[in-house]
Amino acid sequence: MMATSLEELDVLNAVEVIADDIWKQVTKWNTFERDTVGGQLARAVDSIGANIAESFGRYHFGEKLRFLYYARGSLYETKYWINRCSARGLFPETQAKDYATQLTTIARQLNSFAKSIKTQQQQNKKIREDKVEYVTENTDSLFSNEDLKSLSNL
Repeated sequence: MMATSLEELDVLNAVEVIADDIWKQVTKWNTFERDTVGGQLARAVDSIGANIAESFGRYHFGEKLRFLYYARGSLYETKYWINRCSARGLFPETQAKDYATQLTTIARQLNSFAKSIKTQQQQNKKIREDKVEYVTENTDSLFSNEDLKSLSNL
């Protein structure tokens, strides 16, 4: 079943948990770490959720997909910054691996979400009209000879 409101999106809820956890961690860092790596990491992880929300609010399939792809790009940027934080001793390796595992799951959810949007798009391309019955007899009564003559003079 598709989510009918933004708050019902499981993938968004999962991202928000990680984003809030990372925020709590980053705010405890020293000024240099917080203002360099921490700021980049916080913006990247927040951008995942922001782009999912933007996608949800878009009407056209192409726009929905574009913002999901932006979210996926932000997800990989987040993974990059988590790896940098781990390498620089700002996150324990176990925590970095846990975040990476969660983000991999979210990446799969984003791919599934994009696939479902593509499927909806393909299903909506068919246009059907009711069959119309054409009358081909008794056409003499539609136009008088005078009407036809006036049309031919145009």
